[in-house]
Amino acid sequence: MLTIIVVLAAGLLAVQRLWLSAAATLAASISGGMVVALVKTEVARPRPDIVDHLVQVSNMSFPSGHSANSAIVYLTLAGLASQVTVSNAARRYILVMAILMVGAIGCSRVYLGVHWPSDVLAGWSFGTLWALGWWLATARARAAIGGERHAFGRPPTDA
Repeated sequence: MLTIIVVLAAGLLAVQRLWLSAAATLAASISGGMVVALVKTEVARPRPDIVDHLVQVSNMSFPSGHSANSAIVYLTLAGLASQVTVSNAARRYILVMAILMVGAIGCSRVYLGVHWPSDVLAGWSFGTLWALGWWLATARARAAIGGERHAFGRPPTDA
């Protein structure tokens, strides 16, 4: 599902001619997912076996990939959208919805019995820091190139 969301969001950003945001969305999501997979392999923490898992899982537990990747994707999208959205109310709404989605996904992993709470906290922490890093890098790049050609809520200046 996250892959579909990233592709759709990057496509929308590209259609809006927000090239930097589209590229950053793809780069943040792909590289973040790779780092999470690498850490899971290196740490190799087994999943909890206190309760029966309510879903089938096959890889290691730490960090929670669902928690990390949802934070990477949704918080990166919210952060990048905040840079190109004119309305303060829209920016707040986007951020609150992203936080609620990330929180619900992480909590579901503990509820399903497939992660320790510390796995989820580690995933949230990594994903949040990854999203903040990409938000900052993209803001600096945008400032260095003089902004993007078009932002949501404003018509293109060269139309």
